[in-house]
Amino acid sequence: MSIDRTQKRATIHDVAARAGVATSTVSRALSDPGRISAGTRALVLAAAGELGYVPNSRNRPAPGARTGAVALLVPDITNPFYFDIIHGTQEQLKAAGYTQLLVDTEESADVERSALESMMTAADGVILAASRLPDAILAEAATRIPLVTVNRNDAVVPTVLIDTTMGVQQAVEHLVSLNHARLAFISGPAKSWTNQWRWQAFEAAAARHGVQALRIGPYAPKPTSGAAAADAVLITGATACVAFNDLLAIGMLQRFIARGVNVPADISIVGCDDIFGANFCNPPLTTITAPIEQAGRVATSMLLARIAGGSPAGHQMTRLPTHLTVRESTGVRPE
Repeated sequence: MSIDRTQKRATIHDVAARAGVATSTVSRALSDPGRISAGTRALVLAAAGELGYVPNSRNRPAPGARTGAVALLVPDITNPFYFDIIHGTQEQLKAAGYTQLLVDTEESADVERSALESMMTAADGVILAASRLPDAILAEAATRIPLVTVNRNDAVVPTVLIDTTMGVQQAVEHLVSLNHARLAFISGPAKSWTNQWRWQAFEAAAARHGVQALRIGPYAPKPTSGAAAADAVLITGATACVAFNDLLAIGMLQRFIARGVNVPADISIVGCDDIFGANFCNPPLTTITAPIEQAGRVATSMLLARIAGGSPAGHQMTRLPTHLTVRESTGVRPE
């Protein structure tokens, strides 16, 4: 959902209507969070973020005051990849006595930017997972609030990087060992830094092994995009492909079944992330396994250190390695 900034600025009454609570509840959530439940406060803050509501000075905490909350912004709350991020951050925050405020930014840079601005006064710090915002905005935001990103390495802010380079290399080597010589990368969101990074690793690995690398897409990282991606890869003549994420790969598997294309006898497919359910597919999905929950925990620890003032400003990066998990969706190149 994009925000039309030409419209009248949202009011506290608009936030109350969106959240389904009284205006007095909104006021308490913003000015005296200890008087309401954490769940209600999260609901109010999410509504404020969606509407782009900026509290007036009466709602703002005093300079230097702590809210006892940390915001986690994710592009798509329905994506199982973020389930583990959410769980990892929540467990770490709970142990440290913080409340987690969860915001779905809907794969929209506009919504993400508005939500981030709202969190400047509603939270003590922010974790951005797979941010779609430009470098300059992230760098500026980090000067106003403790901020950590997950899977974003091109901005001068602290980050936890799930390093899929090794996993992608292993995927290409696995497919080459099965005699595949024409490989396709099924691209994810055009503005995703992670997507570009995975393509570069894929292309470089293919070049080292002397096989052809094709790029198809971009596609939304959802199963519903899989049908179009599957149809497109069949036109290229590629005998194997690596999808941006497991959701896209699962959608492709469903389309191949509908079209009578046998996996892996006719075409091999590799996913990425090893989300819950990847091993229950038909056939079970070969995929790049990532330490997703660990990434959430590490990002939270980095953020809490910054909130406490024990972490230096500037760019810090923690890399978490990945590896290929081979299942039944990959096989020898068809004759």
